[in-house]
Amino acid sequence: MNAKKGFELSAPLAKAKRDYSTARDRLKALQVSRLKEPGLHHDGAGLYLQISAAGTKSWMFRYRLHSKLRDMGLGSFNDFSLAEARERARLQRQLVADKIDPIAQRENRRLDAKAIVEREITFEECATEYHTKESVHWKNPKHRAQWINTLRDYAFALLGNRKVHNIKKEDVIAVLNPIWKTKPETASRVRQRMKAVLDWASAKDLYPNYPHGMWTDIAKVLGTARAKADKGHHAACPYREVGAVIKAVRASNSQEIVRLAFEFTVLTGARSGETRGALWQEVNWTDGVWVIPGSRMKGKKEHRVPLTARCLEILELAKALTGTPLPRKPRAGKTEKPETPLIFCHPATRKEFSDAVFTSLIHKGLELPHTMHGFRSSFRDWGAEKTTHARELLEVSLAHLPGDQTEQAYWRGDMIERRLKLLEDWGTYATTVHRS
Repeated sequence: MNAKKGFELSAPLAKAKRDYSTARDRLKALQVSRLKEPGLHHDGAGLYLQISAAGTKSWMFRYRLHSKLRDMGLGSFNDFSLAEARERARLQRQLVADKIDPIAQRENRRLDAKAIVEREITFEECATEYHTKESVHWKNPKHRAQWINTLRDYAFALLGNRKVHNIKKEDVIAVLNPIWKTKPETASRVRQRMKAVLDWASAKDLYPNYPHGMWTDIAKVLGTARAKADKGHHAACPYREVGAVIKAVRASNSQEIVRLAFEFTVLTGARSGETRGALWQEVNWTDGVWVIPGSRMKGKKEHRVPLTARCLEILELAKALTGTPLPRKPRAGKTEKPETPLIFCHPATRKEFSDAVFTSLIHKGLELPHTMHGFRSSFRDWGAEKTTHARELLEVSLAHLPGDQTEQAYWRGDMIERRLKLLEDWGTYATTVHRS
């Protein structure tokens, strides 16, 4: 008889009573290596050595969380010793104590790691994808080609095969440093385009923890690029020398169509790209006006240019060179696209000239420091210093709308007759050789 309770446990109940032990580290290293009996061998605190029917040994952690009993594999006996398995089990017990499911956490880590691998992309792949997606919005086909070619020429050799999320400040500096002083304009474009690619990669979660502030440090490390004379302006020809330049161009060895395009650009005050992309359909022969659509203008607004007698003569000369479509042999099963009717283009191929055509003519052919764009300044300076033509008329002729909105509404009327007189005066002056 139990003195305290006043009764005895029956024999069957006594046998059914479960022996329970909280002992840990029950197994010994040598014992574990010798064990062969299939089943679970408890080391304590939820750690088990599991032996399969085939004799394979592995570690398992058993735990209860939110009233659910779960078994979690901890790896093979061949990979983890008894001491290592106990440490792995200890880490899982910490999670259980904090009400975190170890299996769920491990699965989340696996998925995160998988997502990172799936997002891994090289710098070249990232730049190409960015260029493909963004360049559809860029209207200038040459800019689209140059954009990716610049990175291919200067960045891909060092960084093309690098994972984009591994590119650091020192890697960017390594690309830019060799050209920062010697090719400042190119280096600036490379820097801008590399930054655009890495910014985009960060936005697409392809570059976690992207250090946005590194570009400020990069600028400090590289320092100031080579100073340029008359920074921000194109080298202009003094207006008194324009006549001599046009005379030299007419006598040069350049192709006739290039010589005509040069003079036409100077006399109309047009931009290089406006002339190189000029189409025959833009010329209104009846009214003597060149109508440039807004899609080809920097300001995205239609620009009408009155054509002087010399400009019309130039167009007639160009027509003899490029006005007749090239004959093409039809190919079986192919639908030929209509030929683009460019005015000033390669006579043999009818392809548009690059912007280097005038640079080559001026710098190499004539050995002059001027730029094609600078002749617009020559025209503007001449108009301000040598004529009484209104400032606003000069600005409109350069496709600049002057003044406030009210004034712009007035000048948008073109003032064709007054502008024709202005360009006639300019043509007379610009084709006459003057003494300095």
